[in-house]
Amino acid sequence: MEPKKTYFISDVHLGLPNHTESLKREKKLVAWLESVRLETKALYLLGDVFDFWYEYKYVVPKGYVRFLAKIAEFTDSGIPVYFFTGNHDVWAFDYFEQEAGMTIIRKPQTIEISGKRFHMAHGDGLGPADTGFKLLKWLFTNKTAQFMFSRVHPNFALWLGNSWSRKHRYDLELDDLSFQGVENEWLVQYSKTLLKTEKIDYFLFGHRHIAVNLKIENAQFINLGDWISNFTFAVFDGESLSLQRINGEIISIME
Repeated sequence: MEPKKTYFISDVHLGLPNHTESLKREKKLVAWLESVRLETKALYLLGDVFDFWYEYKYVVPKGYVRFLAKIAEFTDSGIPVYFFTGNHDVWAFDYFEQEAGMTIIRKPQTIEISGKRFHMAHGDGLGPADTGFKLLKWLFTNKTAQFMFSRVHPNFALWLGNSWSRKHRYDLELDDLSFQGVENEWLVQYSKTLLKTEKIDYFLFGHRHIAVNLKIENAQFINLGDWISNFTFAVFDGESLSLQRINGEIISIME
């Protein structure tokens, strides 16, 4: 039997831009998850799986039943699933853990897999700049702000959150989402700084919606792309890490 693999995805943004289009992507994601399920050792979801997610004590956003059921199938069969909160689903509290068996992770983590050290995070607010996201992250994770928002009726709160999230996504599309070069990519700079004090073999991030595979000194850096236009994932087979599209294309390491 072949060694099982570890998979990584991010930035699915379920719910965007509307229910019909989101459902198409959700079904594509679920089909891909089923195609790799039997060979999966662990699954890492590196943030912004949902375009907007906010949990009340007794209320959660409706929908996404196919995806959540597939994740529960993974965890019920003993496959661990790790959910790193992103800037769009930072308000995931305990529902995913209780109902789908996922482990919620809220900060960057360095994890050892098959003797290799992986540093991973969603990516928002990391690096020498990204000040706007740092301010938003502080606000979104502030307990007082969360308490106040939870006092708003879910019908209005979820409408407001979804409206903001869609506008935010549109504003980002006005920017250049192509790779800005090693010196200008904040997550690359963050990784290079970390390498000065830690031994890391692999860096994995989401957030930027670009599929990037490159070498940083003796480490490999991957930005996972997204499931809006790239449909990309990373897979570690116990010896090497690769970045691929679901159509089978392998994204080579940049020279």
